[in-house]
Amino acid sequence: MKNISNTLHTKVHDWIDGIGFRLNTSQTNIKSHITTNHYFFETFNFFEKEKQDHPESTKFLCFDAYGEKINVKSLLDLQEAFFENISQLK
Repeated sequence: MKNISNTLHTKVHDWIDGIGFRLNTSQTNIKSHITTNHYFFETFNFFEKEKQDHPESTKFLCFDAYGEKINVKSLLDLQEAFFENISQLK
């Protein structure tokens, strides 16, 4: 399972770097060593929660075009939400 999560973390970061997402904010909880990163591109936002030195436990969260929360379990989940959101722009 550790390899799958590491792969998801790597795939997501490779993809967002390719698209041109920007890091909006980053907050670290000193006690729990959890960093929350907020990324955006145009009107699409998503969050990444990662524990220091444990990329395998990283969680991603985004919202669909209707504002519904989507827990990202694969790169495809994130891409679907992103392209649906971008297609709504006029």
